[in-house]
Amino acid sequence: MALSPAVIPQSVGLPSVKTYARIPQVLDVPNLIQSQIDSYGWFKEDGLQEVYQEISPIADYTSKKYELHFLEHSFREPKYTPQESKEREITFSQPLYVKTRLVMKDTGEIKEQEIFMGDIPMMTPNGTFIINGAERVVVSQLVR
Repeated sequence: MALSPAVIPQSVGLPSVKTYARIPQVLDVPNLIQSQIDSYGWFKEDGLQEVYQEISPIADYTSKKYELHFLEHSFREPKYTPQESKEREITFSQPLYVKTRLVMKDTGEIKEQEIFMGDIPMMTPNGTFIINGAERVVVSQLVR
């Protein structure tokens, strides 16, 4: 980023002097990444739960004997740190588990089990993702 010169007027007869000194900070620089970090945090906590509530229960439409309910989700600790993920050229992710309840209507039997749903890419504290060892960023755009 090139600095633009500020012109300092001199006394009559002398040329003006250009200075490339930094201008004192007038406004605080906003943390533009924080909104993305907050949004991803909402997705992990509330967004996924809303989706599971929306599709739950899943019914067996052929024989109407079974119903599958999604109760709650949880994330396990990631296997590797962001730095290790870069070095190993793997995705920085956490395993997602969902507690489910299977209701067998004909017998009244209920089974609960935690099911592995997949590895979800995780956002680093810098607001980036590490996919196959490469650091990626989501670029938000303003719509007019």
